Amino acid sequence: MPSGARRRGSVLPGFGLAMGFALSYLGLIVLIPLSTILLKTATMTWGQFWDTVSDPRTLYACRLSFLASFVAALINAVFGLLVAWVLERYDFPMKRFVDGLVDLPFALPTAVAGIVLTTFYAGNGWVGRYLEPHGIKVAYTPLGIVVALTFVGLPFVVRTVQPVLRDLDIQVEGAAASLGASRLQTFRRVVLPQILPATLTGSTLAFARALGEYGSVIFIAGNLPMRSEITPLLIMIKLEQFDYAGATAIALVFLLASFSLLFLINMVVLRRTVAQAGGI
Repeated sequence: MPSGARRRGSVLPGFGLAMGFALSYLGLIVLIPLSTILLKTATMTWGQFWDTVSDPRTLYACRLSFLASFVAALINAVFGLLVAWVLERYDFPMKRFVDGLVDLPFALPTAVAGIVLTTFYAGNGWVGRYLEPHGIKVAYTPLGIVVALTFVGLPFVVRTVQPVLRDLDIQVEGAAASLGASRLQTFRRVVLPQILPATLTGSTLAFARALGEYGSVIFIAGNLPMRSEITPLLIMIKLEQFDYAGATAIALVFLLASFSLLFLINMVVLRRTVAQAGGI
């Protein structure tokens, strides 16, 4: 059925009114608050703006934020998929309890998460005391930042993949096996194409969440300039120094870079989804 016909036959009339409310809501909640960043940055001269955003400390913080967020999103793509698979394909005691644990990073205050992770991975912590003798230092290093961002991003992948796995007909996997496909071939050629768009979408959401994460990171990162200092923390330092224009300049560049990257990722996911739908 053509898309135009679907719109004309919609059971919810009033497209113009709904669109107007939607745009007004987005403008009030998103666009107008964000525009203040641009207005405050505009009070700087070009030289001041360039000196701020090209400062080695700023560049290092931005690079660390993007890299740590990307690594955390990759880890969540793999292990989030594994967690979703276990929860949807197997029955075991206390399954609902384990399923509820997935949402803890959503509900837990990020500062509490940071304190818990630091206690866990510090040199005298429950796990850190066994890792550091082997040269693996987690707390107060970039590795600690990846751990914190992986923690906060896990639910995005699990909750995005679970509905797709639930709707996937398990008999198709049985049919593939009956035709001689190995387990790896069945997963790679039958299951993975179905769940890949959801996995990419969940990973993108986890990546976006990690870019702006602050509370859970500051405790475990150590916040050392040019070593474990992330962009949100650098912005907070600028604000505490009453350098509001400098903070908004860094925030503006970080926002534009984040939006461009997320837009590109979403386009790739959309193209993948459309290609898959066309293949069906």
